[in-house]
Amino acid sequence: MKLGLRPLRLSRDDTHINFLGGTIWAMFGSGLLIALSLAIFLTQGLNFGIDFRGGILIELRTDGPADLANIREIAGGLGLGDVQVQNFGRPEDVLIRIEHQVGDAQAQLASIDLVQAALGERVLEYRRTEFVGPTVGAELIRSATMAVMLAISAILIYVWFRFEWQFGIGAVAALLHDIILTIGFFGLTQIEFNLASIAAVFTIAGYSINDTVVIYDRVRERARKYKAAAITDILNSALNATLSRTLLTSVTTLLALAAPIIMGGPVIRDFAMAMAWGVIVGTYSSIYIAAPMLRAIGYVPGGTRRGK
Repeated sequence: MKLGLRPLRLSRDDTHINFLGGTIWAMFGSGLLIALSLAIFLTQGLNFGIDFRGGILIELRTDGPADLANIREIAGGLGLGDVQVQNFGRPEDVLIRIEHQVGDAQAQLASIDLVQAALGERVLEYRRTEFVGPTVGAELIRSATMAVMLAISAILIYVWFRFEWQFGIGAVAALLHDIILTIGFFGLTQIEFNLASIAAVFTIAGYSINDTVVIYDRVRERARKYKAAAITDILNSALNATLSRTLLTSVTTLLALAAPIIMGGPVIRDFAMAMAWGVIVGTYSSIYIAAPMLRAIGYVPGGTRRGK
């Protein structure tokens, strides 16, 4: 017995939206946002977390589920600057991060003793105490930047060989757009930029390139089928054909991110907010950056293509 359920769609199957008709305005808007993001990054900078600035790390275990709010209040009231408190694995395991203190190693050890004395009998066991100097943080920044650049280069090579060099340029342009706007988001909101933020940037890049490759696959399919068609018509046809899939994927991802944004703690909330912003700009760039770039750099549907 068939129930007659219809698949969920957020757009009609026969849409005929002229996406390429708004390319000029889209490029202008993207250029403006990129300029603003770079200006914010250069003038205001990022709110680097302890991972990059260096600092003190204390891992402890309490007798029963930890009262994070109470521990955060106690540690935050010691005058040690930025203090982060979060669960680490089990409910009774707690990770405390404190910004690097002015002075040498003795100053760092004194702040550790101060925290331990303030927490007193609330702690069953101190499992790890260590501190990271600013030099290590600077090395992490260099490593993270290099990792992002290598990832972009790998994506360029993959898309180039998967499709053609014009597709690779378009995909990288969309990725750079998403990454720069995400950096601008971190700079504007001053959400802490830490190792989790780097993970968010990589996740956003993966989400964006996945959406772009789906659209590019339809472009190549139509370019082979309609060799005499204009590139504008092929791009609009491919974008309309993938519109329902693009919207459905984006909306469901945003719905999944809504829960940690509304109910999550400070660390997971910041990560989810960055991811939500990345999903929005990634969806936009797949439609209005990656696809129009093919026309801008002279992709010819009737030309020689790999894989023929």
